[in-house]
Amino acid sequence: MAAEKNHRVKDIDTLKALGHPLRIKLYRALFMAGTATASQLADKVDEPVSLVSYHLRKLSAHRIIEEAEPGSGDGRERWWRPVSTTISTRDEDWREAPERAAVHAAVSRVYARQRYEMYEEHLDTRDAWSDDWRGASFSSEYLFTLTAEELQELGRELDELVAKWRERGTAAREAGETQGRENVVLHVNGFPFRT
Repeated sequence: MAAEKNHRVKDIDTLKALGHPLRIKLYRALFMAGTATASQLADKVDEPVSLVSYHLRKLSAHRIIEEAEPGSGDGRERWWRPVSTTISTRDEDWREAPERAAVHAAVSRVYARQRYEMYEEHLDTRDAWSDDWRGASFSSEYLFTLTAEELQELGRELDELVAKWRERGTAAREAGETQGRENVVLHVNGFPFRT
């Protein structure tokens, strides 16, 4: 996987492909694994291998994932890897036609629901984590008055900060420093609102 490569989705077919709840879970599991087979991913998402293989091929058709060099095993299964480190959409790419805007909104809602479900699952299972991990976990809400340009700048700065921490984790994993490391998710939204 290339270092810090963003796949900005602009075509509606790719967006629809990414909007399937199981594909979102598969992509997340594959991203965290780095490379995996359909069988390995099926175990992670608790779905049949044939269904997982179908959805992986759909993601591959839209260049979200690609075949990887075979890992361990007998060589009969395909190995997959993500093509980029981030996948993003921007409102400006979808607003020129009502049908495109509607698809973008619907897919964004699927992602928002899954993010909320992930956090709820964490809340339900946090007692299973060590005191160190429970103490490190956080949930924050920050309220500002900003201009649109300032919000864009804040988003860019957050992207840079996240890239720094992702690179640190990737380098440690590649160096075999896995002791005490867990998968971590950070969900961030920045948007205007009125009270």
